[in-house]
Amino acid sequence: MSKPPLSSLTAFLNALSLLSSSTTKNPDFDAGLNTSSAWTEAARNSRISTNINSLSDEESEDGDHSDDNAGLDGVIGRSARALYAFEGKPEFRELTSVQAGDELEVLKEEVGDGWSLVRCFAVDDRREIGLLPRSYYTFTADFAQAPDLELPPSPNRLRSQREASQSSITPRGSPSRTPEPRPIVPQNTGEWFPSFRRSLLGGKSFNRFSSFVTSGAEEWVLQGSGEEISPAPSHVRDSTTSSMGQDSESSRIGQGEADRHFVEAGPTWKSKSPPFRILVHSPSKRTSMLSSTYTVYAVTSLFDSDDVSGNDDPLYSPVRITVHRRFSHFVVLHTALSRRLPGIALPPLPEKQYAGRFNDDFIEARRGDLERYLGRVVRHPVARYAEVLTFFLGCESDNEWKSQYQIYLSLPPAGPSFYANVYHPAFNIDADDANETIDKFVTHTKAVGRGVQGLRNVYGAIRQASIEMSKAQRLLSYSLLSLITSKPLASAPTTGISEEDEEESSKAKGHINEDGAWCWREGCEECLKMTKGMQKTSEVLQTIADLYDNHARHSQLVTHESLKSVAHPSTLYADVVETHRSTLSRYKEATIRGSEDEDMAARCETVLNTTMAEIDTYHTQKCEDFTNLTMDILDDEIAFYEQIMSRLKNARRTFDQPQYDKLGTSPRQPSIYERELEHPRLEPPPITQPCPHVFDSAPMRPVSVAIQEGVGMLLGSPTRQSY
Repeated sequence: MSKPPLSSLTAFLNALSLLSSSTTKNPDFDAGLNTSSAWTEAARNSRISTNINSLSDEESEDGDHSDDNAGLDGVIGRSARALYAFEGKPEFRELTSVQAGDELEVLKEEVGDGWSLVRCFAVDDRREIGLLPRSYYTFTADFAQAPDLELPPSPNRLRSQREASQSSITPRGSPSRTPEPRPIVPQNTGEWFPSFRRSLLGGKSFNRFSSFVTSGAEEWVLQGSGEEISPAPSHVRDSTTSSMGQDSESSRIGQGEADRHFVEAGPTWKSKSPPFRILVHSPSKRTSMLSSTYTVYAVTSLFDSDDVSGNDDPLYSPVRITVHRRFSHFVVLHTALSRRLPGIALPPLPEKQYAGRFNDDFIEARRGDLERYLGRVVRHPVARYAEVLTFFLGCESDNEWKSQYQIYLSLPPAGPSFYANVYHPAFNIDADDANETIDKFVTHTKAVGRGVQGLRNVYGAIRQASIEMSKAQRLLSYSLLSLITSKPLASAPTTGISEEDEEESSKAKGHINEDGAWCWREGCEECLKMTKGMQKTSEVLQTIADLYDNHARHSQLVTHESLKSVAHPSTLYADVVETHRSTLSRYKEATIRGSEDEDMAARCETVLNTTMAEIDTYHTQKCEDFTNLTMDILDDEIAFYEQIMSRLKNARRTFDQPQYDKLGTSPRQPSIYERELEHPRLEPPPITQPCPHVFDSAPMRPVSVAIQEGVGMLLGSPTRQSY
């Protein structure tokens, strides 16, 4: 008997009107986008104790990585032989010297993005374990069984034995990212050191294979492989045997309506589910017996009714579904989405934090980053109805999550099947227009990236200017108070008065009278009213200084963080651009007069419809993002200055009748800020900077500084500084 659906998951599915997700239990986690993360995944599957480059917060921060190969000594792999020479880079844990014909043992064929974990037996009896591209070897057992037969890739492991692509289109080692953007002001919301990826590569991937290859677009264009999704039967009977039921569910997962994608005239994606909003909130720290302490975030999906804009009911509330997720769950979501939607420009997931994970500032910054990440995903017209996203946002049971999420990680990359299930109108693409569009798009996104990078730097300076304005307002308040009380202001700027004059002035009689008025005459009512009015102004200036300080640390910080959501568009869409240009080259080859290949040209049009729809999605989101961003800045500044105006008007009314005459009816009471004159608050703490964007470049620091800060963290001393 199949289990009844979860209440929250059912509610989520009803809200989106999507098919429910099937489940299985065959984990095969694809850890990352580069050889280092591929090595990490192979090591984890081989029970090596390591946490290098992991994105998950599951692992302990302490670990010994000195002998990563120890756990593989007893592993026996499949016999293979190298087809080509390969000289990898040891820092990426690749095989450093492989010659054509060398004997190999494939310990794990699929470790992510076209890499395999291999043991090499060199001619000098030297053994080496490392990563090798899957297209660079062949299994000797295959040759023994059918020496003259070239086996096509199996459905369960797409592109596992592909030949290297033509170097003229997708050369090995061709860059898959754009050049590094300008560095911004150093930012460090609790992070110990910048990651190697950000420091040296500006967010670029280590993967040296073209996205045209890794996404499956090349295989689709050349071979047309990939299975189209057929409509599922209306009634499916599950076996009562558990294992058979899992196999049945495994065969159905990823074969539903959610994996059909439609492109309309434009080209533009057709959305199959209504938009909704995401909130990530209420972070809390938890401790598990099996893993270290971790942070859990509440994720709430908000579904507004169609007529919400015209609903004036103050009691109206959108439908809400809340689940709780930790960072490793976001890694599962991002990994599954990347594998099932290879033609989509997904937003980058925030990087794993190695130290300071429970710092309050970092937790708040991470919460905002995760909310922006999910907001980006659900805004995409295709990613919004992905089955794994529905499961992520709708499954509230921890036990169900643990037992079911592995099915999404076990699915092979969609590869060419993604493009096989993209449907679009005929003649929806003009090759000349597509070529002109991509050139303009690249130029525009690079300009946007540079502009946003400069805006982020300027906005950081604006926040610092708000802090300086807070200090100036506070200093003005102290100066007025010092003037009417004859109490000197410590650490005040040079005023032209010598220390001897200040000492003589403080000891002199007659500066203030018995009523506390700034006058040598006793019982002077006019001076008493003036003194109390000036004191009121001084106190209001203190509240204004607090407003400036709070504005820089909270409202402006939120805007500063939100600028990351529009940063680095050229890097984000680099894979889409590369796939688009490579497909255009193939399209031109397929349409050469005299050697036309209509089938290949049709498949190229499918890929081009996908990339053009992605470009249209960026255009739509860019208009929404910058419109909302500008409106938010204006609204925040208006609200801020309205608070200042309200307080200034309140202070000004003190000098109006009849309030002003009432000031002379009682002696002046000391101000609460008089005690601060000896130790004025003129050195505020540094403002918190946003966590860096994944694609930000960060300057490398000297090793001595990193060691000093690391020792300081272990000893609990605050060696780090904010900027």
